[in-house]
Amino acid sequence: MQIPHDASPQIIWGARAIGELIGRSEKSTFAALEAGKLPGAKKVAGRWGLNPRIFFAAFENAA
Repeated sequence: MQIPHDASPQIIWGARAIGELIGRSEKSTFAALEAGKLPGAKKVAGRWGLNPRIFFAAFENAA
């Protein structure tokens, strides 16, 4: 089964790119990732990925 391109979530890969997205340095982003403090983040084959939809939805649900 193939997922349509527009339905697949866009994943941001790597602490540097994730940090740029959330406005943090690479070092502080990596620390937050390792501590499990970023919703929507998962380590896959030794590399961090973040689903921005899940990350930003956490703020909407908290309000």
